Parts: sequence; C-alpha cells; structure tokens
Amino acid sequence: MKLIENLQLPSNPDSPYATQLNFVLSSNFRNIAQKVNAIGDGRLSGSDFTAATVPTTGTFRQGDYIRNSAPVEAGTAGSKYVLMGWICTVGGTPGTLLPVRTLTGN
Repeated sequence: MKLIENLQLPSNPDSPYATQLNFVLSSNFRNIAQKVNAIGDGRLSGSDFTAATVPTTGTFRQGDYIRNSAPVEAGTAGSKYVLMGWICTVGGTPGTLLPVRTLTGN
C-alpha cells in the first residue's frame, strides 16, 4: 500500500470530498491497526513479505525480511534447524537472499 505523500485536506468539512476522505482515512487507519496488532501477536498475516520458498522474482532492498510461510524442522540429528525465512543482504531484483535458520537443539 502506498500512502499519498502530498495529501490536500478539504477546507469545508461538510463537502462530499471531506466525507469521502473521512471514510478512506478511517478505512486505512483500521487496516493499519489490524496489521500492527497482527505483527504484535506474531501472526504471519501481519507480514507483508511471506513465501514458502526463497523468492526468485520481485525487487528487494537490503534488510528486507521474507518470512517462511511453511516452516518445518530440517537437518540431521544433532544439527536440526527451522528455516525462519530469508534476508536480503544485497538489494536488487530479486537481490541476494540468504536463509535465516534457527537451531532447534535436536
């Protein structure tokens, strides 16, 4: 979602434009609040970047994090891990995406 950077507010609060603006802003703030709450609860639905496999298309900037939407334990006994997602270390299309793994201790 892109926000309008140079928003012109109406001077007449009773105009049709002001009514429509109020509706759109209320809707956008509601969507933002839902996303923030989902992120705060750790839900996958709060993340904009999710994938079941490493992305091979799209443009990413350094520091972008793509959450793994299908994490499972992998590896061999004594060094098992969960692939949490991928982090972009060099921006581009798709950029350099490296795996982010968490050891499980199994």
